[in-house]
Amino acid sequence: MDDAAESLSEAFWSVARQLRHFTKEALEPWDITPGQFRALGVLVRHGAIRLSALSEHLRIAPRSTTEVVDGLEQRGLVERQPDPSDRRATLVAVTDSGREVAAAIMRARRAEGDRMFGALSPVDQAELARILSLLRT
Repeated sequence: MDDAAESLSEAFWSVARQLRHFTKEALEPWDITPGQFRALGVLVRHGAIRLSALSEHLRIAPRSTTEVVDGLEQRGLVERQPDPSDRRATLVAVTDSGREVAAAIMRARRAEGDRMFGALSPVDQAELARILSLLRT
């Protein structure tokens, strides 16, 4: 790998670390871990789903998903419900409080992102969005 590519890679990871740090700070007022926030986001987007489906979305082991859901349930942010299509199965759903917390966290994250990317001109922001879109696909 040449120096330019290595430098680009290091710059990218540095920005990613900053964003993770901002996310961690944004989550502190709600005493929520990044993993719990990811789970909450999946549930907000997809509605009530089985633990196995949540595990797949999060790409973590079912046991870890149970621990994440237990933590969210203790805070009243999600609830377990019987699956109407299979009484042996359980669904996990976001509570109203969970939706409010998820929305508040998203606002805090967006504000931090706006602050960070606000250092770029609108043209640079558009170019970065274009490039990141290419890298995501």
